[in-house]
Amino acid sequence: MSLSTAELYDQHEGKVAVAMPLLRDFGGRSNFHGEVLTLRVFEDNTLVRRALEQPGRGRVLVVDGGGSLNCALVGDLLGVLALDNGWSGLIVNGCVRDSRALASIALGIKALNTNPRKSVKKGQGEEGVEVTFAGLTFRPGLWVYCDEDGIVLSETPLH
Repeated sequence: MSLSTAELYDQHEGKVAVAMPLLRDFGGRSNFHGEVLTLRVFEDNTLVRRALEQPGRGRVLVVDGGGSLNCALVGDLLGVLALDNGWSGLIVNGCVRDSRALASIALGIKALNTNPRKSVKKGQGEEGVEVTFAGLTFRPGLWVYCDEDGIVLSETPLH
């Protein structure tokens, strides 16, 4: 289902929030949406892998990496894992790597930038917590809609 964030905003103005335009598209799909699951990590993608190993059921994994540009939290292997397990997409307040390969995966991925350096694997972070970046506060159970124009966040499904 292809939903336009501009149209959703126009139809639900006052009931939705819009992200600041800080994140770029890296996945093979720029248009994606789903219920939010959140992670807070810092330069450690262990919990990202753990979450993506679970059934996605069309959800969007929102990863607050603290805005770090020092390493990547998602690469092509995690992109394939997410797609295979039914995730709609990822929103990463941090970096990705393997950007050419990610662009060929039919998954929505928004992130700050790229970095070839991999993250550490210490298993540190939190799941299911409120995270704030790009002017939005994400929490599990909210609904997020993404396309080339940006990100719209809603308390309820809009489709």
